[in-house]
Amino acid sequence: MSMKVIPYGRQDITQQDIDAVIKALTSDFLTQGPTILEFEKKFADYVGAKYAVAVANGTAALHLSTMALKVNSQSKVITTPITFAATANCVRYCDGEVVFADISPETVVLDVDKVAALLKASPKGTYQGIIPVDFAGYPVNMEKFRALADEYGLWIIEDACHAPGAYFTDSKGQQQWCGNGVFADLTVFSFHPVKHIACGEGGMITTNNKELYDKLMVLRTHGIHRDPAHLNENHGGWYYEMKELGYNYRLTDIQSALGISQLANANERMKRRRAIAERYDRAFAKAGIALAAPGKGIGHAYHLYIIQVNNRKALYDKLREKGIYAQVHYVPVHTMPYYQGLGYKKGSMPVAEAYYDKCLSLPMYPTLTDEEQEYVISVILANPQ
Repeated sequence: MSMKVIPYGRQDITQQDIDAVIKALTSDFLTQGPTILEFEKKFADYVGAKYAVAVANGTAALHLSTMALKVNSQSKVITTPITFAATANCVRYCDGEVVFADISPETVVLDVDKVAALLKASPKGTYQGIIPVDFAGYPVNMEKFRALADEYGLWIIEDACHAPGAYFTDSKGQQQWCGNGVFADLTVFSFHPVKHIACGEGGMITTNNKELYDKLMVLRTHGIHRDPAHLNENHGGWYYEMKELGYNYRLTDIQSALGISQLANANERMKRRRAIAERYDRAFAKAGIALAAPGKGIGHAYHLYIIQVNNRKALYDKLREKGIYAQVHYVPVHTMPYYQGLGYKKGSMPVAEAYYDKCLSLPMYPTLTDEEQEYVISVILANPQ
């Protein structure tokens, strides 16, 4: 096989996608038009939620969610250290305090038992919310987190940026799709190019709570109200009022058109991701490589396919030498200099830190060919673990 760079992830843009964007470019609206609402409705239907709010990116989705839930300097919010920094940063944007709880070694997602222990060790009212992450596409059991949150009066933001199309099976045998709003107050998604649905940049917040939906719609557009029913005064059809401090976190019609087109093929792309994962699983099953295989009743979205190996740095370097650009997800957030400056210490999250020492994300995207995948597998198996 000729030397060719194989990334860990990449977008899949079809002619259908290109045609959809061209149509948007030649329409009357490039932004703040009807295509955004169409995308929101179709995405809400896809995950099974009542409402969806399209925003500029996944980080904006997190920030608006914490604002809508009134995070402030008195708030303490629990999340996982194995995530992209934005999951924790959104709490800091609102001057809240981030509290990390360790992960489960089997699933690499936030450990509900460790969160329960944290809550039990403090008086009720100490914490305001939990932000679990469907890391790599593995769906958190939100039913268990909801029961815990209800016991302590907490809200939940589900970070499902890795997991559109993922699901877990609840205690009644029902499949619960990430973002359907049954257990989480708000769920956030990302449409970055390496994600399942690519919009260049973009994000979405889903919810079943009408009050939160209305709040998010105002916050994403500067805190401005135009509906005459919500104005203190009304000078005419042009009049609007800014009632609170919001942001310009809107998505464009151009990006929404691309998102709608991408969404139409989401199920086919998911099938391909799962087929790639199965092939990796078979290849590595007897090689002594630790895999995060999904349990019974789990619909893994496979944004990432992660192995854990003892010689991670050597294997990473060897793969790059062979044109395979594997990646590491993630450096634990609590070890970042910013968070260490706030008092968080290395050694405080032993499971997360042990995972980080061995984790490696392999190429995982729908257009990865069988030949390319076999090449990746052969290079890994040729280098003892």
